Amino acid sequence: MMSNFPNCPTCNSEYTYEDGSHFVCPECGHEWTSELETENSEDKKIIKDANGNVLNDGDSVTVIKDLKVKGSSLVIKIGTKVKNIRLIDGDHDIDCKIDSFGAMKLKSEFVKKI
Repeated sequence: MMSNFPNCPTCNSEYTYEDGSHFVCPECGHEWTSELETENSEDKKIIKDANGNVLNDGDSVTVIKDLKVKGSSLVIKIGTKVKNIRLIDGDHDIDCKIDSFGAMKLKSEFVKKI
């Protein structure tokens, strides 16, 4: 029995499936909520963590490797929890506050969603 799920807006695959409130493409890994929202959010960049999970403002993440803080001798240790992140444009796409470090910008490739 064929389903009536929409084709993937990224690669046009017909093998999409529903996962909760999202549609998922098994061929390219793209996730989206609906055709309407996809059209409205074309300009909005989807930011994913090291495991491929989509990140949103307000999420909590864990640092997955020791990160040297540029301009100082401080190191953010692996396993450091960061609460209430804010997504921004740029190379460092996460803006956050880390306990005992203060305001910080991180790259999403070095964190995983909790």
